[in-house]
Amino acid sequence: MQEKLVSSETVYEGRAVDLRIDTIQKASGEVTTREIVCHADCIAVVVLDDKNNVILEKQYRRAADKVLLEIPAGGIEEGETPEEAVKRELQEEIGYLPGKVARLGGFYSAPGYCTEYLHLFLATDLKSSRLTAEDTDEIEIVRVPVSEIKGLIDSGQICDAKSVAGLLQFWGMTV
Repeated sequence: MQEKLVSSETVYEGRAVDLRIDTIQKASGEVTTREIVCHADCIAVVVLDDKNNVILEKQYRRAADKVLLEIPAGGIEEGETPEEAVKRELQEEIGYLPGKVARLGGFYSAPGYCTEYLHLFLATDLKSSRLTAEDTDEIEIVRVPVSEIKGLIDSGQICDAKSVAGLLQFWGMTV
């Protein structure tokens, strides 16, 4: 059932993503193309404080043209492990260094057209620690009691895939 790659051409190279066109042969013999967005793997983190609140980020997202409520997430830098990326990203985005980082799993963000894989973690035992980073000045930190998370997902107030997947994975562990 796997498709056979006939050829591949990168047609766009950007700061965050590349776009390639793969010509493939399906099991039926039909030849067609696939448009693939190439994006590096990332981390997504459910952050739990000592008062049983989940720390979320509220920020405007241009592609959705909306302000979204999300779990912290970010890229894995070259030579960095996903766990190291969790610690760096949380220091940059929310100003905390987690004492404990536990893997919750992972998932592809949009496997029909994108290569990005998100490594999902739970971060606890937070210590105040700030690293300066680009693009974080417009992030608003929001603390939500764990008991309210499912309602925010059900109501659509939390609606991006990584946050829904990550929070439901965490929520399933707590019930």
